[in-house]
Amino acid sequence: MTEIGDAEEYEVVVVGGGPAGLQTALYTARLGHDTAVVDRGGGRAAMMVDTHNVIGVTEDVSGNEFLRTAQEQVEEYGADVHRDLVTEVTRLDDGRFHLVGNDGEFVADRVVFGVGFNDERPKPPLPRTGKGLHYCLHCDAYMFIDRPVFVMGTGEAAAHVAMIMLNFTDEVDVLLRGEQREWSDETDERLRAHPVDVVEEEITGMRKSDDGWLEAFEFDDGTVRNYRGGFPMYGSNYNTNLAEQLGCEINDDGTVAVAEDGETSVEGVYAVGDITPGHNQIPVAMGKGAQAGIAIHYELREFPRSLEDVRENGPVGADEVPGLGARIRAAAEEFEEARAPPIESASPEAEPTADDD
Repeated sequence: MTEIGDAEEYEVVVVGGGPAGLQTALYTARLGHDTAVVDRGGGRAAMMVDTHNVIGVTEDVSGNEFLRTAQEQVEEYGADVHRDLVTEVTRLDDGRFHLVGNDGEFVADRVVFGVGFNDERPKPPLPRTGKGLHYCLHCDAYMFIDRPVFVMGTGEAAAHVAMIMLNFTDEVDVLLRGEQREWSDETDERLRAHPVDVVEEEITGMRKSDDGWLEAFEFDDGTVRNYRGGFPMYGSNYNTNLAEQLGCEINDDGTVAVAEDGETSVEGVYAVGDITPGHNQIPVAMGKGAQAGIAIHYELREFPRSLEDVRENGPVGADEVPGLGARIRAAAEEFEEARAPPIESASPEAEPTADDD
């Protein structure tokens, strides 16, 4: 039997503090469940210089600002946020989950993995991420309308993204960087039928403009090609280690297999966001997080009691409601007090006097 010692106990522990994980935690906390987010920091969303495609969030909001606001919201609703890296997770004899981090331990009725993936980065020279190096086609293609763009890579994805970018600009190059192309002959025939240059030479240098954006690449044949930016297409490494420790099914593409509500093949274990199949977009990740949060609420909520339970144990007593933990109730009271309108005191002029009779 695993010893849990001084582990902090919650109904829900979300591993990963990106948009998907925080959205899950927001729902489970607001729906009355003791929730913790365990976040190592960083992640793809934190790398964003600007936030795109999130309605209500303007372009000038950085990824770190976006995540910081989301974390503050989660904490306001009573969830705890721990800065830690979870390295081990096991199932206890009672069905709960024991998570071990570098600094703390946690026990949860339900576990949610929102740990995403890491992009394979090409070798230097490279521009700064967000200043010419971009990993999200659907987020960033808009900024390259009528601008020269590169796509880096040798596989099918690189060829297809290059053709897609022709919807936004007429200047698109595929940079092989001295490697042999790996896309199929059929894809090659298709690519060559589009106005895309395939540049085989390796990059030897880079030029930047005064604002830090990429301006041009220099190649080993002595040529210089101007670019506003582009997309490296070298694949992704999904962070599935914890899910695999619990025996969750993994898809052929490296993502965690999930049902519509985010539940994995292991009961009580959910996965949300970029670690699951689908578009790697913040609004999509948030939607997945919301679905998982609602599904977990349906599983954990105290009421309504089943008819079988009522028949066996009798009606619900007045002392059993509301079905919330003390932590969430206290947070809700504090939340409402902070937003209650101020009580206006009567002004001296409004008080009746003897002269008013």
